[in-house]
Amino acid sequence: MGGIAALSQAAVYVGAMVLFLGILIPAGYGASTDPMQNVAFLADNQTAVYVVNVLVYVASSVLVAVLALALYDLLKASSPVLTQTATVFGLIWAGVLMATAMIASIGLTTVVDLYGQDPAQAASLWMAIEVVQDGLGGGTEIVGGIWVLLASLAALRAGVLPRVLNYLGAVIGAAGIVSVVPALGGLVDLFGLGAIVWFAWLGIVLLRTNPSALKAQETQQEPAAGRPST
Repeated sequence: MGGIAALSQAAVYVGAMVLFLGILIPAGYGASTDPMQNVAFLADNQTAVYVVNVLVYVASSVLVAVLALALYDLLKASSPVLTQTATVFGLIWAGVLMATAMIASIGLTTVVDLYGQDPAQAASLWMAIEVVQDGLGGGTEIVGGIWVLLASLAALRAGVLPRVLNYLGAVIGAAGIVSVVPALGGLVDLFGLGAIVWFAWLGIVLLRTNPSALKAQETQQEPAAGRPST
């Protein structure tokens, strides 16, 4: 399940990019800084925006939860504390994604309904909703970055996944974490693009490798008896 979830998550990211670049942005999404024009766009393209929200947030929430638990099962014996911590952040990220989806979907419907009655009030409401979305993770990827970083470090310690894949995950995770700094906000794009490669590569490795063989390899990498693990 973990391999399928990872590959599916990579596909979700690619699909979201196609929808943004091929449909929403050419139609004018984000082209204006005028809140009134942005709300007018939402009213005219409600279905497309809703589909993107479901794809990016709801699907990602489910897939991240499945993958986080799969990695926990794979890595827990070699590095229990680090793996447990990584899994906590993975599940938190899944919850944040689902919460963002709910806020975005309900907010979109409310704003579009209000737009027909009071466009100015609808614009103000949408600006408030955008702030909440960005705070939960639309503008930064700190929670997801922590999960990817810790999971990569745990896998690197266990020695059950390709080292280059783990180093890539560590770099991507670090980029997501520091994207919270305003001057480094552009690194959120690096996280998103790098995550596509990381998810796809991880999924291929998990599907091609027998889980029993991975766990046997992990057992050989376990710390010597009596040495505390991290």
